[in-house]
Amino acid sequence: MNKHLLTFLFLLIGIGVFAQKTPVTQANYELPAKFSPTKLKSMVFSTKVRPHWLKNGQKFWYTYKTSDGLNYYLVDPVRNSKTKLFDPVKMAADMSRLTGDPFDAKHTDIKKLKFIKNERVIQFEVKSKLAEEEEKEEEENGDKQEEEKDGKKKDKKKKMVAKVWHFEYELASRKLRLLDDYEKPLEQKKWASVAPNEEYVIFAKHHNLYWMDAENYKKAQKNEKDTTIVEHQLTTDGLEHFAYGDTGYGKTNTEKEKEKDDRKAAYVTFSHDSKKFATIREDERKVKDLWVLNSVAKGRPTLETYKYHMAGEKDAPQYEMLVFDFESKESVKVKADVWKDQTLRILRAPRKKSNADDDLKFSKWLSKTSDVIYFKRQSRDMKRVDICSANTSTGEVKVIIEERLNTYIETRNLVTINDGKEFIHWSERDGWAHFYLYDAEGNLKNQITSGPWHADEVKGVDEKNRVLYFTANGHEKGEDPYYFHLYRVNFDGTGLKLLNKGDFNHEVSLNDQNNYFVDNSSRVNTVPESKLYDNRGNKLMDLETADLSLLFEAGYKFPEIFTVKAGDGITDLYGVMYKPFDFDENKKYPILTYVYPGPQTEAVYKSFSTRMDRADRMAQFGFIVVTVGHRGGHPDRSKWYHNYGYQNMRDYPLLDKKVALERLANRHDFIDISRVGIFGHSGGGFMSTAAMFVYPDFFKVAVSAAGNHDNNIYNRWWSETHHGVKEVVTEKDTTFQYKIATNPSLAKNLKGKLLLVTGDIDNNVHPASTVRVANALIKANKRFDFFIYPGQRHGFGNMSEYSFWLRSEYFCKHLLGDYREGADFIEMQNEKPKNY
Repeated sequence: MNKHLLTFLFLLIGIGVFAQKTPVTQANYELPAKFSPTKLKSMVFSTKVRPHWLKNGQKFWYTYKTSDGLNYYLVDPVRNSKTKLFDPVKMAADMSRLTGDPFDAKHTDIKKLKFIKNERVIQFEVKSKLAEEEEKEEEENGDKQEEEKDGKKKDKKKKMVAKVWHFEYELASRKLRLLDDYEKPLEQKKWASVAPNEEYVIFAKHHNLYWMDAENYKKAQKNEKDTTIVEHQLTTDGLEHFAYGDTGYGKTNTEKEKEKDDRKAAYVTFSHDSKKFATIREDERKVKDLWVLNSVAKGRPTLETYKYHMAGEKDAPQYEMLVFDFESKESVKVKADVWKDQTLRILRAPRKKSNADDDLKFSKWLSKTSDVIYFKRQSRDMKRVDICSANTSTGEVKVIIEERLNTYIETRNLVTINDGKEFIHWSERDGWAHFYLYDAEGNLKNQITSGPWHADEVKGVDEKNRVLYFTANGHEKGEDPYYFHLYRVNFDGTGLKLLNKGDFNHEVSLNDQNNYFVDNSSRVNTVPESKLYDNRGNKLMDLETADLSLLFEAGYKFPEIFTVKAGDGITDLYGVMYKPFDFDENKKYPILTYVYPGPQTEAVYKSFSTRMDRADRMAQFGFIVVTVGHRGGHPDRSKWYHNYGYQNMRDYPLLDKKVALERLANRHDFIDISRVGIFGHSGGGFMSTAAMFVYPDFFKVAVSAAGNHDNNIYNRWWSETHHGVKEVVTEKDTTFQYKIATNPSLAKNLKGKLLLVTGDIDNNVHPASTVRVANALIKANKRFDFFIYPGQRHGFGNMSEYSFWLRSEYFCKHLLGDYREGADFIEMQNEKPKNY
C-alpha cells in the first residue's frame, strides 16, 4: 500500500480516537457541596428591590444587601432622587453611644422599621448583646396558675431572651433617640378579623361566630385569659364540619381537643363602612375522613383526622354565603344555588401598596357600598362561571358576566370602575387571555386587549384617564413568551404601550397613583437589575445591580437558554440547560431532567434564582441537567397550549420531554442519551414515575418524590379541574363520572432504577399514593427503592438537604456507577456546626 495512503489512514484513525468523548463515570462531590443553601446565604444577598411605598406623596424606601453590608434607601421619584435613609456608620456609632452595646455599620440588623409622625420619623428595633428575663406564667390545664399545697402561687416561669433596644430617628435633623419608655404595640391576634372602622372584631369559637368590641379586644391582646373580657355569640347553628371559621386543618386530634375552647379565625370580609360583613360557610359533614399518623411525635404517635374530598366522590363539600348586618346582628343567606356541588368565592377589594406595611390589615369586599356584594360561583366540572352581585338585604342574586367553555375556566380578580358603573373582566374566551370592558348591567362594551398573546394581571387602574396597567406575556416578538412585561392601554383598546423594554423577565411594583413603578429584571443567565420608571416607560434611574461576586468567585457559571420543537415538530418549547461548572467538552455526560407536569406551571426558571438544588447544584456531580416546557404545561400561553393535556393527565407531557432530550442530544455530542435520569416532586414525582413506565427503554433512573401517582385518591380540586369530570344530568339527579389513568396500572413496565420517596404525614398528597405504586411493583416482582421521611409534610421541611443528597447519590450510583457505601453523608456532616 502507498506510504502516503497509510499515513493518511493512520491520521483518520487517530482523529477518530481523539474525537471520541470520554464518558463521565466519577461523581464530583466537592463541587455541589460548595453551593449548599447555607453557603449560598453568605454568597448571594439581595437580588430584587422590594419597594415600601409611603402614604404621603409617592416616595418609597427599600433595603438592599451586598457583600459590603445592608443599606437603607429612600427614593423620591418626583424629584428623581435616591438617598440613604441614614448614614449607617453614624447610626451604628449613635446606637453604641446610647446603649453601651457595640454596633457595627455592616452588621446592624434593624427590625420592624416603620415611618411615623407624618413620615418625618422612623421607628425601629435592634437586638442587644444583653439577655434579660422574660416572665411567663406557669399554667395548669391551660388557664390556671399552679398553686403550692399551702395555697401560695408558684413563681412565674422565667426564660432568658435577648434584650431589644427601641429607637426613633428624625429624618430632617438626623438625630437618634433611644426609647427608654417604649411601650410595645399590642400584638394583632391571628384569630381576629378587625372591622375597617376598628370598633369591633369577629372571630370563631365552638364552630360559631362571636364578636367583641374594641375595648375588650384590647384586653384580649394583653391577656387572652383575662376573665373580664366580654364576648358575644353571634350564631348558634355552627356544627363540627359545618362550622364558621377555622376548621383545624393540619392539627392532630390531640391538638384539636386541647384547643377546642380557643378563639379561632373567622375568615370574614367586611363592607367598607363596616356596617356589614360576609362569610362563606363550608358543609363537610358528608365528606369522608382521611388520616395520617405521626410516628415521631413527642410521646405517643399522634393521629390527624381531616376531611378530604377525592376526585369523583359523590359526597362533596357544600357552600353557602351569608351576609350579616352588624347593628341588627341578623344574617341573610345569598340565593346563590344553581349547580350541584358548586363553589362560591367572595370578590375582595385590592389592598393599597402603601398599606402593605401596616400592622393592621382589613379584608373588604369589592363593592364600595354595603348594599351590594360581588361573588363568583363555579360549577363542579369547572366549565361554567358566573360573576354575580347580591343584594345584601334580600339575598337576591343578579348574574353580571357568564363564562362557558368546554374545558375548565380560570379567572382573575374582577375590577370595578366608577363605583360599579363599569367592570374590567379577564377571560380566555377567544383562545387567549384578555381583558373585557362591561357596563353595570353586564353588557359587553368592548374587548380591551386582543391578539395571540397572554394578558395576565391588572396592576393599576387610572379611572380618570381611563387607562389600564397590566402585565402580559408573549407580546414581544423574538422573546421567550413566558417573560413578563408591564403595559398600559386605554379602556377602549387603543394606545397599547410596552413600559419596560428588555429581553428579560420583569417583576414590577406600581404605586397607588399609577405614576411610577419599580422594575426587577433578569434571566437565568444574567445578573438581576432593578430600575425605576414612570408610567410612560421612561427610565428615571438605575436602582441596584445584584452583587454576585462571591458566587462567581466560588466557580458559579450561568446556565444556557435553549428552544426546541415539541413532539409535533411545530410547537416551540423553552428550556434551560445546566452544566457542571468544571464542564469538559471532551467528556460525555449523563443527562437528567427535572420535571413538573403543571398545568399550573412548567417549573422552568425564567429569572436568576438562588434556588439551585433542583438543577444547578445537581449538575455539579457530573450531569447535564435540563428543565424544559411541554404542551399542556403552562397557563401563560394560549388556552390550547394550556389545555393540551385535558383528560390525559398521566401521559400528555412525556413525549415532549423525551423528544426535547433527544433533540438536545442531536445538537450536543457531550450528552449521553443512553444514560437518562428524571426526577420531580409532587406532580413531578407522579410524572417521573410515569415516564419510567411509559418509556422504560429511554428513561433509565428516576427519583420520584411525594407523587400523586393515583389521582383517584388525590384532592378533587386539582384532579377534576385539570383532568375533567363528566357531569351527568338526569330527571332524578345530577352525578359526576371520573376516570383517570394511574401509575400503578403500568408498574409491570418498569425496567430501570426507581426510588420512591414520601413524607409520612403528607396531608396534601397522601402517602397512600406512593404506597400503591410500591404495592403494584411488588406484585409485578420488580426491584425498586422506597424511602420515607418521618414526620414530614409535602415539602420535607428540615429534611430537604438530606433529600438532595439522597437523590443525588442515587443518580451517581445508577448513572455514573460511582457510589459510597459509608453511613455518613460526608458533606452534610462537614457543614454541621462543631460543638466542643
